[in-house]
Amino acid sequence: MKALDVGAYVAAVTLAAVWLFYPLVMGALASLLRHRGRAAEPSREPPLGSVSIVVATRDEPASVWARVEDCLQATNAPAQFEVIVALDRGQRWHPIESSAPGRKAVRFVWGDEPGGKAATLNAGVRAASGDIVMFTDTSQRFHPEAIGRLADALREQGVGAVSGNLELGSTGQPPSLVTLYWRFERWLRRCEAEVRSSVGVTGAIYAIRRSLWKPLPAGLLLDDLYTPMQIVLRGYRVGFVEGARAWETRQPRPTEEYRRKARTLTGVIQLCAWLPELLSPVRNDIWLQFLFHKLLRFLTPYCTLAVGAWCLVAIWPMLTQHWSFWLGPTVAALLGVSLLSANRTRSLRNMVAETFLLSGAVMAATFHGLRGRWDVWQK
Repeated sequence: MKALDVGAYVAAVTLAAVWLFYPLVMGALASLLRHRGRAAEPSREPPLGSVSIVVATRDEPASVWARVEDCLQATNAPAQFEVIVALDRGQRWHPIESSAPGRKAVRFVWGDEPGGKAATLNAGVRAASGDIVMFTDTSQRFHPEAIGRLADALREQGVGAVSGNLELGSTGQPPSLVTLYWRFERWLRRCEAEVRSSVGVTGAIYAIRRSLWKPLPAGLLLDDLYTPMQIVLRGYRVGFVEGARAWETRQPRPTEEYRRKARTLTGVIQLCAWLPELLSPVRNDIWLQFLFHKLLRFLTPYCTLAVGAWCLVAIWPMLTQHWSFWLGPTVAALLGVSLLSANRTRSLRNMVAETFLLSGAVMAATFHGLRGRWDVWQK
């Protein structure tokens, strides 16, 4: 067997393991646990009481106040409830609290030096007085019951953090590749949480026990992976609350999604460098899940290239020696594409472009990680 054959075989097995076998195993285990029920009902603690919502932001005052108003619309939040707006030191505008009437349940703090998301979150959590700390960004909106459902989920003994269920905004068009990927990701995180722990949370809506918070290192890229994983390392579980819903209001352009994906993937490599205990099967209770869900996915574009190269080499003689055999199917395929509606053609074109952009983001993140370049934050 040639080296190219071996490489293509290994690449194909890797792709199948990461994107097919691992999700199927997680889904089957989660389904089994749902149908059989746990051996015993999980122990539940008394309500933790007070809740602090931390919004770390660098957005304009109008957007921030719209987000605060949305948080205050909660229908089932605990009586002791506050919103902490942490303002990034990197911004130069006037104090935002002077742009709207004061609220007893709302407080403003400046983020720590030198600025950035991690330093801003540190200041926000330090100012929080709640037993539970919830995190969100400016561009999302909560279901009125989301806060109460997250708080209730933390009553389960052994659960240290819980993620809510973020839904991307609808454009009225066929779902994009990013939308389809996010649906798959939410399902997989829910299954992981039912089996043991979700690998990470969504920064748009998640909550932790205040006692488990650890200040974030300056320059950290992924607070919504660092925080839950350091909680996992201390023996707690990370849950997923499907009923705690939030909606994304922004519609990022493909180039913005590329920058975001490159940053978050670089953050995964940074996390392994800054929290190496995650790479130890002895220390990390969900090491196998972390391996398949986060690390092996980095091989996707490289494995795809290897399989593609093998396919090209395999069919090249047929393409060159029997070109007339391929002419008919090729013309038929082109005609089929041309007969699609304008919306479907645009959707297909966008999906192909997104595939290349997301693959490029993985490669860019690999390059940043190997160089130890972490200054990749772009809004």
